[in-house]
Amino acid sequence: MPRVLITGANRGIGYEFTKQYAGTGSSIIACCRDTTGESSEDLRNLSKKNNKISIEKMDLLDHDSINLISNKYVGIPIDIIINNAGILGPIPIEDNLSAGHFGTISYENWENVIKTNTFAPIKIAESFIDNIKLGREKKIITLSSTVASFQESTVPSFCYCTSKTAVTKAVQLLAEVLKGDEIISMAFCPGHVMTRMGWSGATVKPEDSVNGMRSIIENLTIADTASFKRYNGETIAW
Repeated sequence: MPRVLITGANRGIGYEFTKQYAGTGSSIIACCRDTTGESSEDLRNLSKKNNKISIEKMDLLDHDSINLISNKYVGIPIDIIINNAGILGPIPIEDNLSAGHFGTISYENWENVIKTNTFAPIKIAESFIDNIKLGREKKIITLSSTVASFQESTVPSFCYCTSKTAVTKAVQLLAEVLKGDEIISMAFCPGHVMTRMGWSGATVKPEDSVNGMRSIIENLTIADTASFKRYNGETIAW
């Protein structure tokens, strides 16, 4: 069974990925910023029932913490990386929407969103690339969003949308750099999922989103590298 590294594994889509992959017998490196608080309680309880789940403390805004974990796993194959962790802005989201809207943009927030959503997935890929090269499946999966598309979306959330457009381009560049090693790099829109981040108008259940993405991930080939797909398999025009 594969070994899967998942960021933001303590809740939402990341937790669902952890739960579903763990249910298949996969080994999980479950990374999250808070490993002891309430937000990771479900993950800790899940790990008590499954000794193949290793919980690692990782702050994506702190590259030293990423390096610390990658050093811990030197020489250990990783088959799949799921770059899931991402932020929209300050919590609670509904009270801070103006931080991403023109006229009231918080540039400090924009910087943190870019660092988390754009820089961190590429830093993760750099830090764990030798592990991926040792793996059998060699897949780096990054969660983006339809709002990254120039063609499909004009949602005026400057911070979040630009961060997802940038990381989707970075995923394509990564695919080009790594294709000689037969490593697949692709991006997903998970849909408008009923999580804390998808607080308003969400229609997709986390289990349905993750089940759809996992099915696609399982069947990816190098021909799919650099692709941008929805969780239901549709290619996103962007």
